[in-house]
Amino acid sequence: MNLYSGYINHLIDELAALPGIGNKSAQRLAFYIIGMSPERVKSLSDSIADAKAHVHYCKCCQNLTDAEVCPICQDEKRDKSTIMVVENPRDLAAYERTGKYSGLYHVLHGAISPMLGIGPGDIRLKELMERLRDDTVKEVIIATNSSLEGETTAMYISKLIKPVGIRVTRIASGVPVGGDLEYIDEVTLLRALDGRTEL
Repeated sequence: MNLYSGYINHLIDELAALPGIGNKSAQRLAFYIIGMSPERVKSLSDSIADAKAHVHYCKCCQNLTDAEVCPICQDEKRDKSTIMVVENPRDLAAYERTGKYSGLYHVLHGAISPMLGIGPGDIRLKELMERLRDDTVKEVIIATNSSLEGETTAMYISKLIKPVGIRVTRIASGVPVGGDLEYIDEVTLLRALDGRTEL
């Protein structure tokens, strides 16, 4: 049974189609938007349309930007000898929030997944290999997720880069802070053991 008119239902349906937004959240957002001033609604819709029209991949690292080159690649203070390879822009943002990494990035926009029909040609690997022609790069840090797809992608990238003579490293993964060992899977425990450091 439809509780609302067509326009409200359509707005709720569109919002509910967004990732992470369930039906209740979509209703809450829809009613909030309807209650906004016409100026705020126009500003919101314009910002969505503008982002869609103007955001594209950085010509260097493939991060999302509305300029030719993203702010990170433009930053002269960044260590250009290190490139961290991440799966998506959200992973890049997570590392930037730590404030501890000062090198460059490369965003793959996905991971190799034969089950889903995603091969090496479907992610931004060709662009990474082109960047490695520059003698400046001394190390590639692979920071893909520790899922099956992330591990497959990491191994594939490692096999591509090692013959070039550039150092390839993998981020350590292990026990999360506050995690009980009894609930941690074996692969994570082994990675935590292998990635141990001196105290």
